[in-house]
Amino acid sequence: MTTQRPVIDVMLILERADGRILLAERANTGYADGQLNLPSGKVDHGESVAEAVIREAAEEIGIKLDRDDLRTVHVVHFRNPEGQPRVGWFFAASRWDGEPVNTEPHKCAGLLWVCPEQLPENTVPYNAGGIAAYLDGRPHAIEGW
Repeated sequence: MTTQRPVIDVMLILERADGRILLAERANTGYADGQLNLPSGKVDHGESVAEAVIREAAEEIGIKLDRDDLRTVHVVHFRNPEGQPRVGWFFAASRWDGEPVNTEPHKCAGLLWVCPEQLPENTVPYNAGGIAAYLDGRPHAIEGW
């Protein structure tokens, strides 16, 4: 029997005082280009999920997060349409240092603040599901199995 080795993803639900959250439009990546997703990425070797989301936020949107300001709001064991297993950690933060900007214009067409209860139709389903679960208060889910 082969041991399953899922990719570990981290996603950031950055919440403004008016309740809107930040999404980024994917571009030139070869995956879901033209769709909106949360600031996100994969956990690097030797990194915790908290360290990964802090690093990804700095790399993608130029903000500094404090670990104490992160809230784990949802975890999903997900199998994508290609059959690849993933574990997605969704963090929320309402405090950060800096102004979010698009620091990766080669991979991102722009940033957009949206109402989380009315996500645009072109939101990546994996992210939309995690946001909906967070809003519903569901701490975990299994999707695609």
